[in-house]
Amino acid sequence: MIHPALSGLIDRYQPRSSKDYQNAVREIVQEIALLGLWRTPFYEHAAFYGGSALRIFHGLQRFSEDLDFSLLQPEPDFSLKPYLGSVADELMAWGFEFRAEGVEKNKASSIESAFLKGSTMINLLQIGAPQEIASRLPKGQLIQIKLEIDIDPPSGATTETLTRLVPTPHQVRLYDPSSLFAGKLHAVLCRNWKSRVKGRDFYDFLWYVGRSIPLNLAHLQGRMRQSGDWPLETPLDAEGLRRRLEDRFATVNFDQAKEDIAPFLKDPRELTLWGSEFFMELISQLRTS
Repeated sequence: MIHPALSGLIDRYQPRSSKDYQNAVREIVQEIALLGLWRTPFYEHAAFYGGSALRIFHGLQRFSEDLDFSLLQPEPDFSLKPYLGSVADELMAWGFEFRAEGVEKNKASSIESAFLKGSTMINLLQIGAPQEIASRLPKGQLIQIKLEIDIDPPSGATTETLTRLVPTPHQVRLYDPSSLFAGKLHAVLCRNWKSRVKGRDFYDFLWYVGRSIPLNLAHLQGRMRQSGDWPLETPLDAEGLRRRLEDRFATVNFDQAKEDIAPFLKDPRELTLWGSEFFMELISQLRTS
């Protein structure tokens, strides 16, 4: 039986296909994971950011796979493992069957990772997917959600604490919109993703510009300096940013970008205008803070 408090969450999706139900499970599990972390001191140390933060708290209309966090201050010995039990317990309390597993690092990295893993079929049935849909899934297929946290955060970010009322009232510390924008623009300018373009970055860029959200330029500078994409001795200003954006948009393979983002959208017709000229026109609309 579906947990009564989940009914409103599930109704938002109006799922019909197997893909609809799987996306619904992923997004609901993400929200319950945030609730589980709230029941610990996690948000005293860390803030939520990235595409899932934008979707859950600001209404971004695309699916986002992972939960990304950043420490508020560098803590080289920080680990996600002490918090995973609370996340697993919270999911169980809401009727889901997921296990939480930390990831052992093979090499030095500023990113700590963990996974939530659960049977696709069992968890689809938990949110009311018809038996005929769930039974068609490959035996042993898993839903996996990655949690990542930056334990050596770049400077300049600002945060806010926002309240969610579903599935039950709780609060989450997250980057404010201007700092979220800086993180996304760093990805647009600097991400090297196996030689392919991550169209999700460009989709989110349009979201920020379209809502006239000012860019936290100091945080973008901190990120670019940390990744080696901006010299330490030179301040990042609006003119320098404009040149970098022009260079980037002139070289992006937007066919690859559209191919990457299309599966995450309900209506791929949103991508009709995508191309170098279209993105170049948007540079003048960028505001900084």
